[in-house]
Amino acid sequence: MNRIFIVSAVLLLAACGKPDPSKTIESVESLVANPERLRELRAACKADHAKIGDAQCNAVAEATRRRFFGSGGPKYTPPASPPGGFWQEDAPKAASPAPPAPATPKDSP
Repeated sequence: MNRIFIVSAVLLLAACGKPDPSKTIESVESLVANPERLRELRAACKADHAKIGDAQCNAVAEATRRRFFGSGGPKYTPPASPPGGFWQEDAPKAASPAPPAPATPKDSP
């Protein structure tokens, strides 16, 4: 009975050791701030997703999404008055060229 308890205690302590530094997950915020590291991890996730892990690859995907779409800050608001151009009615009308004169038949000698 004592042996089982000792073996269980040793296994429990071994499992509760320091986390492996290669398995630490970089945060989404740190990846958004560091595009070079984000690029490296994206390539690593593409090459060997199982080795990198789901949690890290999900963080990489979220950081990529945030960098592409932005932080969700102010949305685009169009100007109060649209810019002028040929598609608007108040734009000056261009004079259309006059149609060419009809060809006259020439007398043949």
